[in-house]
Amino acid sequence: MAPESRVAAASMHAAVFVRAAAFVLIVLSCWLCGSLAAQAAPRIGVATMAPGEIFFERFGHNAIVVVDVAADGSVRGEPISYNFGYFDMEEAGFVGRFVKGEMMYLLVELPWRQDLQYYLDSGRGVTIQWLDLDDARATALAAALAENARPENARYRYDYFVDNCATRVRDAIDRALDGTLRPQLAVRSQGNTYRGEAVRLASPAPWMWLGFDIALGPSSDLPLSRWEDAYVPMRLADGLRDARLPDGRPLVLREERVAPHRIAPEPAEFPLVWWRWLLAGLGVVLAWAWLDGRAKRTSSGLALAFWLACGVLGAVMLCVWLGTEHRFGWANRNILLFSPLALALVPGAWRRMRGRSPGALFHWAALAVAVGSVLAMLLGWTERVPQANAHWVALLLPIHALWAWIAWRSNPSRD
Repeated sequence: MAPESRVAAASMHAAVFVRAAAFVLIVLSCWLCGSLAAQAAPRIGVATMAPGEIFFERFGHNAIVVVDVAADGSVRGEPISYNFGYFDMEEAGFVGRFVKGEMMYLLVELPWRQDLQYYLDSGRGVTIQWLDLDDARATALAAALAENARPENARYRYDYFVDNCATRVRDAIDRALDGTLRPQLAVRSQGNTYRGEAVRLASPAPWMWLGFDIALGPSSDLPLSRWEDAYVPMRLADGLRDARLPDGRPLVLREERVAPHRIAPEPAEFPLVWWRWLLAGLGVVLAWAWLDGRAKRTSSGLALAFWLACGVLGAVMLCVWLGTEHRFGWANRNILLFSPLALALVPGAWRRMRGRSPGALFHWAALAVAVGSVLAMLLGWTERVPQANAHWVALLLPIHALWAWIAWRSNPSRD
C-alpha cells in the first residue's frame, strides 16, 4: 500500500474510534443522570412523642425519621427511625453506673412502623415535623445517622439535662444546618429552668416531683435559653417550629399528627407558692406543740420518724454531691433542711419515747439542725441566683425551730 493510502486509512480508523468513544460517553452520561434522578434525596422528619404514664416516659421523647423517596415522590422501602432513647437494664454494671451518674444510652436504627406501634398501643400522641432540607443536607444527615447507629458508634454517655434523646436530635439537626440552629435558639429564653421543667413534667407522680425538687441543687435553677430548653422533647418541637433555614425559609415544611393522644395531657406549669408552705409549716408546729404537751411519747415517736427521714435524705444528698457525677445535685442547699445531723437526734427521740432524758447530744443536735435551716433561708436572700427552695425553708424552718425550743426548754443543764 502506498504511504498516502496508509495515512488515509489511519485517519479513518481514528475518526471511527473518536465517534465510538463519544457515543459510549453519551450513553454512560445518560445512564448516570437517569440513575441519579431516580435516587432522590431522603425526606427527614422529627417525631415528638407526648409524655406517657410510666415514670421514665413522663418527659416525652424524640426520634428522627428518614424516608427514602424516588424521583416521583413515592416511598421506597420502609421509613427508618433513629431513636437515641434505648438503654439495657440487664447490661453488666447498669445499676452501679445509674447510681454514679454514668449511664450509657444507645442510638438504635429500627423500622418507623415498629417504633410508632409502641406509642399507638400506649395512647401517646405522636407528631412529625417534616424538615425543608435541601437534597445535600438531607442526604448528609441520613448518612451521618446511619454511621452513628453502627454498633461501634451507637453508645453515648447519657445526661438527663444536657445529653439525652432530645438534645441528640437537636444537635444532629444543628450539624446538618452547619451550626445555624443553635444561634437562633441560644439568644432567647422563656424563663424556664431545669428544675421547673422536671417538676412540671413529673407532677402527676407526687413521689417523683418531690424527689426531683429535693434532690436538685442550685445549678438547676439558672434560666435556660431555648437551646437548653430543648432537653424537653416538646420544647424542641416548639423551637424547630420557629427556626429558619440559612436562606430565611421556615425549617419545618409541615407537621403531621400520626398518633392521637388518648391519655392525660402534658402537665401545665406547677408553681410552688412559698407562703402556702409556710402556713402548712406553722400548722404542723401548732399541732405538734399541742401534741407534745399532752402525749410526749407519741410526739417523740413522730419526731423520730421525721428525723430519720431527714437524716437519710441528707446523707443521700451528701453522697450525690461528693461521690457521683450527678452534677445538678451538687452543692444542694436542701442539705441544710434535710440535715444528716438529724440522725444524731434519733437516739434522743428513742429515749424520750421511753420517758427518759434525751441527753445532751439531743439538745445540741436540735440546735444545729435549726441553725442550718436559718442558714438555708439566709442563702436564699443573699445569693444572686438562689436555689428555688423557699417553699422547703418555709415548711421546715418552723418545725426545726420548734424542736430546738423544746430541746432547750427541757435541757436541765441550760442554767
